[in-house]
Amino acid sequence: MTKEKTTIALLSGGIDSATAAAIAKESGRNVIGLSFNYGQRHQRELKAANELSQELGLIEHQIININLAAWGGSSLTDLKKELPTDGVIEGEIPNTYVPGRNTVFIAIGLSFAEARKANEVVLGINAMDYSGYPDCRPDYLNAYQVLANLSSKMGREGNGIKLWAPLINWEKTKIIQEALRLNVPIEKTWSCYQGRSQACGVCDSCRIRDQALINLGRFDLCSHQSKCS
Repeated sequence: MTKEKTTIALLSGGIDSATAAAIAKESGRNVIGLSFNYGQRHQRELKAANELSQELGLIEHQIININLAAWGGSSLTDLKKELPTDGVIEGEIPNTYVPGRNTVFIAIGLSFAEARKANEVVLGINAMDYSGYPDCRPDYLNAYQVLANLSSKMGREGNGIKLWAPLINWEKTKIIQEALRLNVPIEKTWSCYQGRSQACGVCDSCRIRDQALINLGRFDLCSHQSKCS
């Protein structure tokens, strides 16, 4: 009899992490959602993550409080910094990069996974249509996997927790196609850096998301309808 696999899904509330969680769910894994209230500009994405955990049928959803805003360093955690609205500039890491965010999140995900005897942590990180973040790249993930195996009891015993990033080399259009195939409720995801009632349509995250939807002819799912007409 095959032992059931349990996966911790880092769930931000956006399309990528929701799609990664849905891929894990479709493969027959028991999926537990893990989200972070890290001092971000708004709670809108956490509301989305909570709704998505229910829509996707996750067996549990935890929200952990970590105040990365205590020292700022990003326009996502410091309201005094302006959010960029001119689009992604090639070769430049934007001020929306949150220092150490994924490093902290993955560390907690690994701790949670080991405590729950989970086999892996699934991440929605993507190195194709991204904003240049250093902690969304394959070399970062590969190095972290080495550390994960060395830093845990499970790893030292030869049962290391896998860091699984199924979307890391996918373009945004492919991610959205997969989300549609898996019936991910895209309309309930939240990608915008702002926390308004309607997505702004001009921040980097909105631009990347909406351009992919436009390319697929899914104008109905755009973040800001006036930007996609």
